Order: sequence, then structure tokens, then C-alpha cells
Amino acid sequence: MNAPFRFFTTTVREVRRLSPGFTRVTLTGPDLHRCADNGYDQRVKVILPLPGGGFTINQTPSWYADWRALDPAQRNVIRTYTLRSVRPSAAEVDIDFAVHGDTGPASAWALSACAGDELLLLAPNADFDGDPGGVEFRLPAPRTPILLAGDETAVPAIASILERLPPSSIGEAFLEVPSADDALRLDAPAGFTVTWLPRPSSFVDAVVAAALRLLPHATPDTVEPDDDEPLWEVPSAAATAPVYAWIAGESSVVRDLRRRLVGEVGLPKSAVAFMGYWRQGLAEN
Repeated sequence: MNAPFRFFTTTVREVRRLSPGFTRVTLTGPDLHRCADNGYDQRVKVILPLPGGGFTINQTPSWYADWRALDPAQRNVIRTYTLRSVRPSAAEVDIDFAVHGDTGPASAWALSACAGDELLLLAPNADFDGDPGGVEFRLPAPRTPILLAGDETAVPAIASILERLPPSSIGEAFLEVPSADDALRLDAPAGFTVTWLPRPSSFVDAVVAAALRLLPHATPDTVEPDDDEPLWEVPSAAATAPVYAWIAGESSVVRDLRRRLVGEVGLPKSAVAFMGYWRQGLAEN
């Protein structure tokens, strides 16, 4: 049986600076026509070349264990991103990088990337007959209000979700970004309000206020604090949700939102996808 995810050897076709905080990298490769276009917030693994070039990743089912066993100096840096666009007929994909100088390896790579540079991608396999995973957004029943919120690391996923929603969808989206210049043009259903919040912002309060507008009458629940692990809790379905919320970004902010949306607003836990994309002070690997 074909694996749900597979490795794709790619090269950079184009680099486009979307704003001070976002850079779009278009990748091409001989097999990218077999990259599945699952839409919404489809996650992929981006494997950066070693500082001197090249990849030590063993492209087999045991790749992760083999990678962990390597000397850290010989490990390719791996980061998780969203597939922003997939064009199988052109064998191309777009990945939008939130860039913040050379303080992180992925940001530094994206800012210096040029046409022809190599990148290894672990992405969903179009030949896999089933759900490959890596998509956390669940489309609720028609006319169910949708609440989307995230920081700059979640902007590509929110943008992709908005573009894929049915035209009749209603709701609000909140995107916290480094500066006003990072407010990108997004396609969203007519019934959606998209709010950009440049820092410093009242991001959490704004999201809570929106939830109260969308769900004015509910019974708050108790959420026990858990400060030891990054937060990642996703409902399996959202068909009966009174409001469906998708929240992603820095773990402590997501955790705070979880407590307030469930414990203060009264959103059912089963109606909210909370994802800690990153944790302040910690690298992904």
C-alpha cells in the first residue's frame, strides 16, 4: 500500500516577498504532480539542507528514528508548515514562510533562498487511498458560525481555510501579525469578517469578544491548566457545533484562549480545535 506521506525532492522556482513578515517560496520537482491537494490547513514537513548543502535524511519508513539517531551536527533541520497552494499540473507548490530575520533556521533559509536551491518536502501522497492526516480543520454544518484565530505562524493556514470555505460560510477571522504592513489580501466568503491585529494588540480579548457575539448564550465549563506540554486538541468532527472555532499559534496564547473560550464564553470543548504551533523559547526539534 502506498504511504500516506512521501518525500519530494524539490528546487526553488521563485521567491516572492509578500510583506515584511511573509515570504512565499514556490517549489517545483519531478514528482510534485503526485503531491495531494487536500486543502485547508494541510501540514507538511520542510527539511532544510545542511549548512554546507545536502541531506542526510534516510527516505524510508524509519526516517524519523534514523534522523533522531544522527549526530545533531549531521541532522537536517525539520520544520512544519502549511501547503499554501498545490498545482499538480505544473508540478508546483507554494509555502509561505513567516520571516523574522536570521533568528531561526527556516526564516534565514527563506530570506536567502534563490531559484535552484534545494529543499526536501515530506507531503501527502496523491497515490494514497485514504485520509493521510495532517488536516485539522473540520467543516461544520452549513451556516454554522466559524471562528478562526492565530498569529503569523497560522496566517498561511487561515488563508488557505478561508479560500476553501463554501461561499455561504459565515464567521470571523483574527490574525495577529508583527506590523500593519503584514496585512495581506485574502479571499474569504462574503459572510466573513477578517480582522488584522498588528502588535501590540488585544488579540485574545478580540477573539473572546467575537466568540461572545457568535455564541451569546452558553454555559461556561471548567478547564484545568496544563502548563507542561504544548497544546494540541482537535475534535474529530464539527457537524453539531453551535460555533466552530479553529485557534492556532504560540502555545501559551492558545492555552489562554482555550481557558477563556470554554470557561468564560461557554464554547463546548468538542467544538474547538486548539493547536500550539510553537512554544516561546523552544525549537521544534
